[in-house]
Amino acid sequence: MQFSITILGCSSAIPTKDRFPTAQVVTYGNEHYLLDCAEGTQIQLRKYRFSFQRISKIFISHMHADHFLGLPGLLSTMDLLGRTSSLQIYAPIEVIRFIESFKQLVYANFQYPIEYHIIEDTFEGVIWENEQLEVIAFPVKHAVPCHAFLFKEKLQSRRMKKNAITDYFLSIEQIKLAKEGKDIEIENGKIIPNSSLTHSAPHPRSYAFVTDTAFYPEITNLIKGVDLLYHEATFESSFESRANQTFHSTAAQAAKIASLAEVKKLLIGHYSVRYEDLNILLQEAESVFNPTELALEGKKIVLEYDSRTENT
Repeated sequence: MQFSITILGCSSAIPTKDRFPTAQVVTYGNEHYLLDCAEGTQIQLRKYRFSFQRISKIFISHMHADHFLGLPGLLSTMDLLGRTSSLQIYAPIEVIRFIESFKQLVYANFQYPIEYHIIEDTFEGVIWENEQLEVIAFPVKHAVPCHAFLFKEKLQSRRMKKNAITDYFLSIEQIKLAKEGKDIEIENGKIIPNSSLTHSAPHPRSYAFVTDTAFYPEITNLIKGVDLLYHEATFESSFESRANQTFHSTAAQAAKIASLAEVKKLLIGHYSVRYEDLNILLQEAESVFNPTELALEGKKIVLEYDSRTENT
């Protein structure tokens, strides 16, 4: 099952000639999930060849224009392209009111339904899940209520070893029990240990999207050990006082969060327009935590299964 993250925008509040503000696509299997939707998001979706129709859910972190102002154009284009399937939007109530006000002002009568899911200011917990994946929202520390999102794969059942079913003439019920980690008794009374029948399930993959926040170590337990952490890094440390005033983070602070949370990899973004050379931010983060990468537009990171396995 593919699990990947594609960067559509990596700038902070002001777009530049090279960088759009925040938007990302999380792809899991055949579905796309859009994280934030700044100006230009639909242009970037076209540039990087994402089907608008396969975007099933949109998650908006907070009520700042550089994180949701691309919604009117994107939603309108979906309608013009003939979308009929439902679109689910998870957002603060103010964003939902904004969308509905826009629809009234321009007499929009979309041919597809929009299902709204309000994220309350202090909410922490699962906001959506299916059999394979869950999305957890939790508050961060910003000038307005703001949420981070954790995409977390669920632990799957154990996998049958090649030929185990035919070698031991296992029934459907026995296969089910084996996948649950049980030993199996066959016809002659012999007990076949589960280790002879199955492989451990792959370790669940995870991605945390932490945007627009001051340094906030309280979140580290929630993102402990994630495979990939995206954390805003608007400034370098020489502008730490400015970061504190605006409730943003420095590159070093983002890296400190990654270190405290013991994540596998850090991805920094949400760069101030003052930086043409982003290596300044990268080097600062790398001095605290490695591996660190820059969130550059068009970058795609595929989360692979690693060698870790769960105990039975």
